[in-house]
Amino acid sequence: MNRIRRALSLVLLSASAAFSLGAQAQNRELIVASSATYAPFAFENKDKQIVGFDIDIINAIAKQQGLKIKIVNTPFTGIFGALNNGDVDLVISGVTINEKRKQSYDFTPPYFAARQLIALPKNSKVASLKDLAGKKIAVVSASTADDIASREFGKTSPDIRRFESTPLIISELAGGGVDAAMGDNGVIAYRVAQNPDLKTLDDKSFPEEGFGIVVKKGDKALLDKLTAGLAAIRADGSYVTIYKKWFNKDPNVR
Repeated sequence: MNRIRRALSLVLLSASAAFSLGAQAQNRELIVASSATYAPFAFENKDKQIVGFDIDIINAIAKQQGLKIKIVNTPFTGIFGALNNGDVDLVISGVTINEKRKQSYDFTPPYFAARQLIALPKNSKVASLKDLAGKKIAVVSASTADDIASREFGKTSPDIRRFESTPLIISELAGGGVDAAMGDNGVIAYRVAQNPDLKTLDDKSFPEEGFGIVVKKGDKALLDKLTAGLAAIRADGSYVTIYKKWFNKDPNVR
């Protein structure tokens, strides 16, 4: 009888420990990577807090799903490496969903509709992407703009200048170091609006794109929570409120 009691006690202790570990895993803080050089999606305010459209979106999703999150400023050039290494659990940083990335990562449905946009000096005669042949182009390394420029002009072209962030490519353009800068429409338009010597060019050949929240391939439990949270904030009107706060117009994707 004593042996049976001891055996039952061990079973109960094991079950209790497993439940405790499961609860800890369920309630653990998720690390969110975002590159805070990407206004108005993610950037540091005057108090060094990371704010922006992406930040409000992930905070709203986390609140809706009861998730604990910590947002970490991560350079875009290292953001996928951080996810691969397990240093972060998910990424929200204006990441374009494309077939190449979907081979390595899983994405939520799009939370923002985007396309590429070219920034130019006000007096530039460039009228399309093809007109940039032989001219110096600044892009963020490993971005969609980098992929497009590499396909159009060759990955090893000396005319493609790669930088770590959007502010750097706009600064390089404004300083005359390059002839054009290319990136996502939301952030390029935001930066150009602050510089009266620059203008934007929308090449109609650029495809429509969507930004998605990124998790490791096969992390279905987390992906399902994020997808459900995104659907919920769209349904309850939170998404529209956040979108209007940052873009002062109705959403381009619902």
